[in-house]
Amino acid sequence: MARTLAITTSGFYMANPLLRDLEAEGWSIVRNPFGRKMTEDEVSELLQESGAEAMVAGVEPLTERVFVENPQLRVISRCGSGLDSVDVAAVEARGIALSRTPEAPAEAVAELTISLAISVLRRVGEADRLIRDGQWHALMGRSYGRSRIGIVGLGHVGSRVAKVSVALGSEVGYTDLHVDNPAYERFDDVEKLAEWADVLTIHLPHDEDTHNTVNEEILNALGPGGVVINTARGGLVDEEALYRALRDGRIAGAALDVFAEEPYHGPLTEFPNVLLTCHMGSYAKQVRAAMETEALRNAMNHLDPA
Repeated sequence: MARTLAITTSGFYMANPLLRDLEAEGWSIVRNPFGRKMTEDEVSELLQESGAEAMVAGVEPLTERVFVENPQLRVISRCGSGLDSVDVAAVEARGIALSRTPEAPAEAVAELTISLAISVLRRVGEADRLIRDGQWHALMGRSYGRSRIGIVGLGHVGSRVAKVSVALGSEVGYTDLHVDNPAYERFDDVEKLAEWADVLTIHLPHDEDTHNTVNEEILNALGPGGVVINTARGGLVDEEALYRALRDGRIAGAALDVFAEEPYHGPLTEFPNVLLTCHMGSYAKQVRAAMETEALRNAMNHLDPA
């Protein structure tokens, strides 16, 4: 009887040759049928109906309940860097193998971070809207290469943002509890970093300790010329505080790829100086392929042939 691998991350390239290798070893492959992030109910139901022993996961919630309802599950390979969507304690208690792909998406997420920051500083989105409305006004922006870039979290993504920013001529400062890199200016806390920075970009996992890291106080410290970028996780930025700061002109702009609730339908859509993208940080074709291949290899390392 065939055993089953479930691919619950959306947009997975099903022609990946490693899937054929798994099928040749006797594995059956089922996939996310929705083309979007699955809910807790949906992912649990898919795992139950398929009897999947292994899964390549996205950012869908993998909770205690999912594991209780699926005692057959023994391998989780996250296609991505974070584990905040996974109840890690419940995984460990059940002896489920858990892996992730922290390096593969870093390149694409760093590229999106910098492109969003440049677009906000140079007012690209605003100019595009004006032309579409039949108006022709060249907008004065600011140079990324002559700006101070404050990075909250100098991990896989943050360190890439720092390296490219320096190459573009930017000054780079950072705060990180675990990294000490003398190539950049280090700050003791986020508020001091925000006071120094023109652009504040956050690259942290989301948990109870990092929730709303960018809050009212941080936005006030950033000041009326400041720009906030979040391509990491929803919940790291207090979206209500961000809305008020933008409404009142207390910061210059923002760009978000991730939100506390997705899909996003909130009031940040009102502002022309805000760019919003749909959690697509890793969605560069070549990088996504590498990440998916790494996730499959990680899963295969924990599977024995059927």
